[in-house]
Amino acid sequence: MKLIVDNISCQHCVKTITKAINDIDPKAKVTVDIAKHEVDIENSTISQEAVITAIAEAGFQFVGVSY
Repeated sequence: MKLIVDNISCQHCVKTITKAINDIDPKAKVTVDIAKHEVDIENSTISQEAVITAIAEAGFQFVGVSY
């Protein structure tokens, strides 16, 4: 699942988003591309809605799905 997320600007943002997702699915492999504002989640069984909620609770805004 690849999501576009607004407000990603630094490594602290990357760590915050990664932690938020890993808190609900420790097995998820999270890759964040600061330049593209993309969050790529692999090996996860959590729903897209749960990921979007976790990202929002971490202080970031979901923009859309990247293909």
